Amino acid sequence: MEQQYPSILLERAVTEFAKLPGIGRKTALRLSLHLLRQQEADVDAFGDAVVRLKREVKYCRMCHNISDGEVCPICSDQRRDASQICVVENIQDVMAVENTQQYNGLYHVLGGIISPMDGLGPADLEIDSLVSRVEQGGVSEVIMALSSTMEGDTTNFYISRRLAHTGVKMSVIARGISVGDELEYTDEVTLGRSILNRTPMGG
Repeated sequence: MEQQYPSILLERAVTEFAKLPGIGRKTALRLSLHLLRQQEADVDAFGDAVVRLKREVKYCRMCHNISDGEVCPICSDQRRDASQICVVENIQDVMAVENTQQYNGLYHVLGGIISPMDGLGPADLEIDSLVSRVEQGGVSEVIMALSSTMEGDTTNFYISRRLAHTGVKMSVIARGISVGDELEYTDEVTLGRSILNRTPMGG
């Protein structure tokens, strides 16, 4: 039996919240009623934060991480080791690696991994821009930090082939992370060790 709402406006709010991942209609109703009880200024601040997130957040033109400017704080930090590029699947993975405090190089966010089942091929990912970055010189090592799944391994292999002509050192994070695990759900100590104990690709 479908839930009856005393207000069309409440129903609209519930419907929008329920579009978020992991949010069912019961949770959406609870969130909507919570906002209804808040001060108007607090709800305005909440709405403004969400709208500005969508309208104003940019993607770094170098690494494709999210940023408030054209270049993200990591890429513009002169203290970072620009000779190392850590290749990750998504923005959450950048945050996960940063939280380990075991890596001081730069990143490259692919925006996914090669997955024919999901309709994602090499052309859908930021692989060409990675090749261009390495070809420009100054990069001594590319660290592949993708999920240890078949799709992750396929992406590792494809990128290593694309970068073979550059002679850059290719390494992959150690398998301290279980097969099938995603980086963002791996604990910081395990992930940190996996980066420190990375191995040469194919080794």
